[in-house]
Amino acid sequence: MTFKHALLPSSLALVFTLAAFSQTAFAELHKQVLADAEQYQAEALKLLERLVNIDSGSGYEPGLTQVGDIAIDELKKLGASIERVPNTPDKSSHVLATFKGTGKAKILLMAHMDTVFKEGSAAERPFHIKDGRAYGPGVMDDKGGIVAGIYALKVLKNLDFKDYAQITFLLDASEETGSPVATDLIKKTAKAHDVTLNLEPGRPADGLVVWRKGSATAVVEVKGKAAHAGVAPELGRNAAMEVAHQILQLGKLGDEAKKTTINFTVLKAGDRTNVIPDQATARADVRAAVPEEFDRIEKDLARVSQDKLIADTEVTTSLQRGLPPMPQTAESDRLMAMAQGIYGEIGRKLTEEGSGGAADASLSAGVGTPTLDGFGIVGGNIHTPEEYAEVASVTPRIYLLSRMIMELAKR
Repeated sequence: MTFKHALLPSSLALVFTLAAFSQTAFAELHKQVLADAEQYQAEALKLLERLVNIDSGSGYEPGLTQVGDIAIDELKKLGASIERVPNTPDKSSHVLATFKGTGKAKILLMAHMDTVFKEGSAAERPFHIKDGRAYGPGVMDDKGGIVAGIYALKVLKNLDFKDYAQITFLLDASEETGSPVATDLIKKTAKAHDVTLNLEPGRPADGLVVWRKGSATAVVEVKGKAAHAGVAPELGRNAAMEVAHQILQLGKLGDEAKKTTINFTVLKAGDRTNVIPDQATARADVRAAVPEEFDRIEKDLARVSQDKLIADTEVTTSLQRGLPPMPQTAESDRLMAMAQGIYGEIGRKLTEEGSGGAADASLSAGVGTPTLDGFGIVGGNIHTPEEYAEVASVTPRIYLLSRMIMELAKR
């Protein structure tokens, strides 16, 4: 059936007319967002270069302060009010940048300023672009996320877009190591918002993260007996050999079907080659997709460790829990569908992904705030000297984040 506006009641005709106008207006608005995102790419890369060429490993206060100062300067230009939150035990500070609007939605953006790289890395491997990829310590984890957030907010300022009640941009100074201050700050801030978009790196397949594993550290401590390693080794109880035995058997406690992994990574035993060591410790990285698996691992560590190789040694185990899992939920699915529709506006498609890496998004999701992760610049080789960011992803990711905020503001 075909309708002509002249044959419709005036009120219905007005609805059709406004709908057509609205679609045209929104299409033009989206074009402006894309044009601004494209225009900002070169400038965004310049800011990324500045940030990457500053060492800001976890706990390195001078570099973290410098990165924070640069971000604060950019955010103040956009009209943000700024609060620094001192971290402990180091002297770095987290940053809260707040924007007030005229709407109802409260939207939290999160990124982190710290990297896993030691002091001197920036001088050894300064920012550079080769074959369409930007390289340098922390280029995609997570300095690319900081840049994406700042430039998405610049796009919104250009549009004079204020249809939100509040946007908060939280910059964590200790995401890679975690800290009680950061944990409390993220939980408190997330509870006060309707939704969280975490600006961790976009995955290599150009995706967003709908679930993350939680993290924990398994600790195995062995007490043995010292003896001369050459004269009377039989009088000793070798803690090093016992901890090696424990590593081999406890390392099998993972469950591939449930996405649970346990990998021993740090070992310590003895300090002299001619003495049977009486102390040994081993630490393992534990990841799980559901909280119950941490309970199971904790119990199994204690149970299995009683099977000892060397008699008269004492073995104790513990599980130190870190970030909780971020499960996939109906809310994260709805956010993913929204993001997919937005990316489709520029002819792109997002992949839906999970991650074994823990992140601040888990803390936000853990307090019940709908959360979606991976809105930073796309890259790969995370936490390695070959870490990179895809230059071609800068414009699409600024567009995605800008439009995501605009759509969430309607809720």
